Amino acid sequence: MQAKAVAKTVRIAPRKVRLVVDLIRGKNVGEAVAILKHTQRGASPVVEKVLKSAIANAEHNYEMDTDNLVVSEAYVNEGPTLKRFRPRAQGRASRINKRTSHITVVVTEKKEG
Repeated sequence: MQAKAVAKTVRIAPRKVRLVVDLIRGKNVGEAVAILKHTQRGASPVVEKVLKSAIANAEHNYEMDTDNLVVSEAYVNEGPTLKRFRPRAQGRASRINKRTSHITVVVTEKKEG
């Protein structure tokens, strides 16, 4: 059985979030929360919130034991991009892409044995 949580349209570039998500993939849930608490990146509080949501979903919806949970999947997809323009020299304008992310964390129970 697996439980998942998704945060959609988070205003952080997916490339930056992937650096944080790669740290917790395959780890025990307690260890993953500790890693996120001590990681100094802008995306770590957001990823931590999604992870805690996945843990709560596992506990409440599927009656899983939180001590045996493992982050089985954690991935980031690109969300919609906000397109903005910045004035440049000689009356020109250049485009700025403000990227968003869809963050997904899936937790499963560890196999006994």
